[in-house]
Amino acid sequence: MSAVGRAQAPELWDRKDVHHDKIGAHTLGFWLYILSDSMMYATLFSACLVLGHRMNAAGGPMGASVLHPLTAYWETLLILASVLALGLAMGALKRGRKGALLAWMAVAFVLGAGFAALSVHATLDLIAKGITPERSGYLSADFALILYHAIHIGLGLIWFPVMMVQVAMFGFHPNVVYRLLNLKLFWFFQGFMWVLVFSFTYLRGILI
Repeated sequence: MSAVGRAQAPELWDRKDVHHDKIGAHTLGFWLYILSDSMMYATLFSACLVLGHRMNAAGGPMGASVLHPLTAYWETLLILASVLALGLAMGALKRGRKGALLAWMAVAFVLGAGFAALSVHATLDLIAKGITPERSGYLSADFALILYHAIHIGLGLIWFPVMMVQVAMFGFHPNVVYRLLNLKLFWFFQGFMWVLVFSFTYLRGILI
C-alpha cells in the first residue's frame, strides 16, 4: 500500500521494558480523574435514588410525566454510535492512517453534537413547560445528573476539534497520541455513564 496519506504512529509500548509502558505513564493521571469523576456520578445517582420517592415531588410532576424515554432512546443511539466512530478512529491511529483518523473523529464529533442538540432541546422543552429544578427535590436531582453529564459532553465536543487540529498540524507526535488516548478514555466513559443515566433515570423514571 502506498505511504501517501499515512503517517508513522509512535511505538506506544516499549517492548524492551516489560516493567513500564509509555501509555501507563502518560494516562495514569487521567485514570485518577476518571476515578474521581466516577465518585461524583455515584453521588448524583445516590441523590436521585434518595429523592426519587413520590413524597419528594412536592406535589409536582415526576416519572413518565417528566421524562421522555423515546427522545433518550435516540440520544443513546447517537452517543453509542459516536463512541463506535471514535473506536474506529483509534484503529486508524494504530495503523498510522492520518486521513482515516480525522474522518472518523469528524463522524464521532457530528454524532456527539447530535446527541447534545437533542439533550438541549429536551431540557428546554421541560423548562418551557414549567418543569424546573427548583420545583422539587426529585426534579433537582434529575436535572443535576443530566446536566452534569451534558457538561462533560460539551467539554468533549470542544476537545474533538482541538485534537483534530493538532493531528493535522503535528501528525502522530507522541504527545498528540497521548492526548488522543485520553480523549478516547473520556468519551468512552461518557458513553458508559449515559447508558447508566438512561437506565437509572429514564427507564426507572417511567415506573415511578
